[in-house]
Amino acid sequence: MAILSGEEKLMIALMPEDDLIDLHFSLGLAIRNAFGLHEPGSKLLASCGTSHPNDASGVIISALWRALQA
Repeated sequence: MAILSGEEKLMIALMPEDDLIDLHFSLGLAIRNAFGLHEPGSKLLASCGTSHPNDASGVIISALWRALQA
């Protein structure tokens, strides 16, 4: 959350949950690259409960969205 502007947080917070997939090639890609989700043995990947980086970034985006709902 620290790298997102207030405007970006608001945009994500206002999105319907079903539209979060639209962030796959933007925020999702940034998450996959910044956190090394493609690296073998990624602890973050494992903690997301999946073995695929794309799915893990989706889990992270969903968690971000839920946190912004508060």
